[in-house]
Amino acid sequence: MKEYRGFLIDLDGTVYKGTEKIDEAVTFVKQLKDKGFPYLFLTNNSTKHPSDVSDKLNQMGVPSTTDQVFTSSMATAHYIKQQEPNAKVYPVGEKGLHMALEDADLEIVDENADYVVMGLDQTINYEKLAKGALNIRAGATFVATNGDVALPTERGFLPGAGSLISVLSVTTGVEPTFIGKPESIIVDQALEVLGTTRDETLMIGDNYATDILAGINAGIDSLLVHTGVTTKEDLKTIQNKPTYTIDTLAEWTIED
Repeated sequence: MKEYRGFLIDLDGTVYKGTEKIDEAVTFVKQLKDKGFPYLFLTNNSTKHPSDVSDKLNQMGVPSTTDQVFTSSMATAHYIKQQEPNAKVYPVGEKGLHMALEDADLEIVDENADYVVMGLDQTINYEKLAKGALNIRAGATFVATNGDVALPTERGFLPGAGSLISVLSVTTGVEPTFIGKPESIIVDQALEVLGTTRDETLMIGDNYATDILAGINAGIDSLLVHTGVTTKEDLKTIQNKPTYTIDTLAEWTIED
């Protein structure tokens, strides 16, 4: 087994399910911290600020700082900033998305936007969708934090950002540029934050369609853990397999 120096770790379905922690993952992260390995929690969840995510992890016993959380909202804001530093943005999303855009010094507007950015919004309403559609039809570039159609929680699978984003896509006929997993955009940015090379970094997640494909698309090794979305049966029909597959993170040995 190859030795890795850095780890990109998914959250939903990998470290926890909604409000329920996954004990084997908690132990795994503690071992990484004790051995001094750099790790970054890489999540498609666009609704939370990194400090909120870190607080949740620490309450579950998972060692984490705000700097160890990288969200699809952060990646999206960084992407837009690179494309157009003074962009005007109309966001459809929650606290995490709005704060990431503000942290990037991007101007938030209701109309005449250069970009429409959409993520998961649990208070979605017709007016938000209407403003998004009008801005896109007026020429705004459509960007989405991630395309997840389902979100694993302690209640079961709930509608994800992708299911809501599809409404704007259908009504405008415009497909957005997706930033989060499985796109390589978010992984490339995360590697810069983590400070390790592709060859020495491992992507860990429970969802083949997002986490594992993100690793494959970015050219880094991947570890699929069967604690969330993708089952062993699912994997049988997939040709481009993860580098490694395990039932729980208790099976992974961390070398000194």
